[in-house]
Amino acid sequence: MRPTDRAPDFDPAAFDLTKIHANLEAIRAINPHRYEFEMLTAVVHVDTAKHLVAGYKDLTEADFWAKGHMPGFPLMPGVLMLEAAAQLMGYYTVSEGFVKDVLMGLGGIDGAKFKRMVRPGDRLVIIGRGIKVDRRLTRFFLQGFVGSEFVFEATVTGVPLKLAESGR
Repeated sequence: MRPTDRAPDFDPAAFDLTKIHANLEAIRAINPHRYEFEMLTAVVHVDTAKHLVAGYKDLTEADFWAKGHMPGFPLMPGVLMLEAAAQLMGYYTVSEGFVKDVLMGLGGIDGAKFKRMVRPGDRLVIIGRGIKVDRRLTRFFLQGFVGSEFVFEATVTGVPLKLAESGR
């Protein structure tokens, strides 16, 4: 079996996407990303006992990449899917107090695999489980879905950035 043929680890149907844990304003209170680089619309699930988090990004024709990333057939770039996953991991790590007085920066991406196109009009649901959640380094396994369709997976590493380094 090829790695991309395996079944997903998570079931997006197990999460109630209508129960918002954090809306865009609550996400903005934690994540510094703004304007075109706000890659989360909502966080819908946080379980600190299992280090499990789920959220989503609603995609539109107005998204900055839609005009130029395959004109006439817009596709969300895989790197932006991974950015959304990293933002979800960072939100979880900071909002739940695993790190203090820092921002989470992207430290690495391992095993990224993409299985399906993501397009304007889709809701990209991201679900992640913490492998290591620590004040020095955070690592999450994350998967993305559109509806019940498996879109991507990756292991994302986050590193703390001191607020002075971030300009905040």
